[in-house]
Amino acid sequence: MCWKSACCVRGGGGWKRSHGWVYTGTNGETRDTDKATTSRTTAPALDPTKDGIAAMDFFVVPTAGFRLLYVWLVIDHGRRRIIHFNVTTNPTAQWVTQQLRESFPDHSAFRYLIYDNDSIFSDEVKGVIESFGIKSKRTAYRSPWQNGTAERWVGSSRREFLDHVIIFNEGHLRRLLRDYVSYYNAERVHTRLRDAPEGRPIEARPCLDATIVGLPRVGGLHHRYVWREAA
Repeated sequence: MCWKSACCVRGGGGWKRSHGWVYTGTNGETRDTDKATTSRTTAPALDPTKDGIAAMDFFVVPTAGFRLLYVWLVIDHGRRRIIHFNVTTNPTAQWVTQQLRESFPDHSAFRYLIYDNDSIFSDEVKGVIESFGIKSKRTAYRSPWQNGTAERWVGSSRREFLDHVIIFNEGHLRRLLRDYVSYYNAERVHTRLRDAPEGRPIEARPCLDATIVGLPRVGGLHHRYVWREAA
């Protein structure tokens, strides 16, 4: 007998498509295991627009002096909005719990908070999360894709911002991140949303002579384009 991956298997007098593993017995019998296991192991997917999901994560930014700064963030899955972020040189569980209190001051309507297996996210952190009435959801080991929304934001911030600047110190990074997060939440159009996370109005052309001008954002790395009447 053997196991093999296949795109299609023979069955029922014809060929059928399969994206799972196919079991081949000694008598030539084949069995597609994808359908057999999916019903037992796959939980129903959560809808981020209805289930109130947020996620938190850390990432590291080096400075010009080769120090490491740690950026913590929490993001809303539904609107891809950055709820809160901060920077530190010494991340601890106590520091994270304080950031959580600032992120959810009114014990918000979020039902789930996703985070990875970083040792900083201790039982103390979990207890604070659950005291807000939010269910904590820890990802599996070495499975960053399970916290994909937060991980994608980290990638976007690197490509669109951090890869183009040299950070000098904690205060410098915090100030630049504040500018980028403000632009990201209010003005950067997200492909899935077809809008900015906080929503931006559609601007009608005020007159036939109006032209489009770019307003610099994040030190000129990005722009917001608006109508401007000719002088």
